[in-house]
Amino acid sequence: MLARTKHRRVHFNEPFVIPDFGETVPPGDYEVDEDEELIEGISWLAYRRVATFIKLPATPENKYRMRIVAIAPEELERLITVDRHRAAISPSPRS
Repeated sequence: MLARTKHRRVHFNEPFVIPDFGETVPPGDYEVDEDEELIEGISWLAYRRVATFIKLPATPENKYRMRIVAIAPEELERLITVDRHRAAISPSPRS
């Protein structure tokens, strides 16, 4: 079966919690990988997502280990939406 990985970067303005991960993740930019497999037996090219991962950077709190954490795509999109909503309603601090 043919597979591909799509890469993207997401930005969080506020700390967030990944369900089933059990720790608060600081705001910042995060790499997201989405693994997809080719759907065979149809007359056009189509892929289905089979896994989504977010890369968490090495920090002193996690003993300087970079981690790749599986996350449900719906949950990732929910976290992004909540973060965007909070950023839209919270006035940014002025310098």
